Amino acid sequence: MSDARIRETLTALKAELVALSQGADDDRKPVELDQQSVGRLSRMDSLQVQAMAKAADARRAQEIRRIDAALQRLEEGDYGWCVECGEAIEARRLEIDPAAPRCSGCA
Repeated sequence: MSDARIRETLTALKAELVALSQGADDDRKPVELDQQSVGRLSRMDSLQVQAMAKAADARRAQEIRRIDAALQRLEEGDYGWCVECGEAIEARRLEIDPAAPRCSGCA
């Protein structure tokens, strides 16, 4: 795969993650403590939804950091090489996960 195609794929993945994160902003907002409009169970459900949204956002942020690191490796000419052992990362592995920083042996 060419550098331009790799960059395009990584950039598209990052844009999708950012859009998902922005779309879940309402789920991460603080839960109001209003006895009139929300009962105890509804508030507990809201707290659970909030916790799950925050966890999902943390996973998305971690994946965005992985993508940014892969883009940096691409800029530096190190893309496709394992960050631990320095060996080439298998092409099939990079097709499945274009942000993979390690070969299958080091992963």
